[in-house]
Amino acid sequence: MALVSLRPETDDELVARAVEGDVASLSELVLRHRDDWFTLALRLLGDREIAADVTQETAIRVWTSIESFRRESTFSTWTYRIVVNTSWTQRRRAKRLATTPIEHVDDPTHDPLEFHADRLGIRKELSEALWSLSSANRGVVVLKDVYGWSHAEVAETLGITVTAAKIRQHPGRTSLRHQLESVL
Repeated sequence: MALVSLRPETDDELVARAVEGDVASLSELVLRHRDDWFTLALRLLGDREIAADVTQETAIRVWTSIESFRRESTFSTWTYRIVVNTSWTQRRRAKRLATTPIEHVDDPTHDPLEFHADRLGIRKELSEALWSLSSANRGVVVLKDVYGWSHAEVAETLGITVTAAKIRQHPGRTSLRHQLESVL
């Protein structure tokens, strides 16, 4: 009689089997990470419909290119890069097709930055301040200050150098600080 392990499989174990063609492992990886992909896309784009499209496109890209995943980074970092690239592509496409600006939506997910913004009663101001940043600076600020990633992880995900990540973070933080001074 074979024993079944009750220990959840790690991403690395699932990836190894997915690369070998195990569809169930690949499905588990997508199910495990799709909410995170959606949250990141929503934070980058501010539009639920486009974020859902990005999430679906990310899942498709993961399915079709899992064999090319070289494991030089974690699975989540690799997929977050796909989310970021797809988000920027979708944003450009939406700008070309849009007749009205993308409306900002409140992010229902819980994270420390928004928790403190809610506690201080400045959620709206924080959201507006984040959306006033350029997409390049906003991407760095969200990944670094909301997700708590290292500069190296931010750089890898955005396809920029660590120096560029640090440089983009500074004006982003400075702008946020300036815009939120009156409410803090």
